[in-house]
Amino acid sequence: MTTQTIAARRTGAAHPLADTGVLTGRSLRHILRSPDTIITTAVTPVALLLLFVFVFGGAIETGAAGGSYIDYLLPGILLITVASGVSYTAYRLFLDKQGGVFERFQSMPIARSSVLWAHVLTSLVANLVAVAIVIGVALLAGFRTGAGLGAWLAVVGILVLFTLALTWLAVIAGLWAKTIDGATAFSYPLIFLPFISSAFVPTASMPGPVAWFAEHQPVTAIVDTMRALFAGQPVGGEIWVALAWLVGLLVVVQVLAGVIQRRSTR
Repeated sequence: MTTQTIAARRTGAAHPLADTGVLTGRSLRHILRSPDTIITTAVTPVALLLLFVFVFGGAIETGAAGGSYIDYLLPGILLITVASGVSYTAYRLFLDKQGGVFERFQSMPIARSSVLWAHVLTSLVANLVAVAIVIGVALLAGFRTGAGLGAWLAVVGILVLFTLALTWLAVIAGLWAKTIDGATAFSYPLIFLPFISSAFVPTASMPGPVAWFAEHQPVTAIVDTMRALFAGQPVGGEIWVALAWLVGLLVVVQVLAGVIQRRSTR
């Protein structure tokens, strides 16, 4: 079903769920026609994973009892996978906007929110596939986990929230950008942020001001929670800090994206 079909079959009120489903199918078909997007998203995190595990891992002391360095490292690598993948959402949204597709959708009897949600859900699917590829490589490289089904579901839930929050941030970048480079450049700080956290080394090994920042930024709470879940250990209060960051960011950026969309279509 195409957007023309939507316009032809009704002239009444828009139906957000149906419209979102149709437009998401359109976006997913674009991804299926160019699977190299997902592969490219996974390449850099996989390269970082192998580099740190097999080159730097032997010289890094995490202080964790039991387990290998790859078990310590993987949560941060998964966040980098998502951070690098969401830039494609800003890129695709920018192309739709520049090509007039965005305005064409707005002129049809289509729910305004469905245009953005289609990009967001496509990003979620594509990034979860990339995450699965990275986890598969990690298992081949020696990653082992004592997580049960509940812990795995909790990890997936955290990754879904993280992906949604960053994708809505990508939507803002795509709507605001004037050039393709501007649309994708926002992801660079997001990719770099896990390096100043507990993702690769304990924060206690960092100099004072850097350690303070690393301990209080959201990535540390998120990776510490995921690491505990993978290890089958109690997560403590870190999970609530992580959820507060994720839900708070998601709400703020989604509202901002809606405001920017309304202003851009006036």
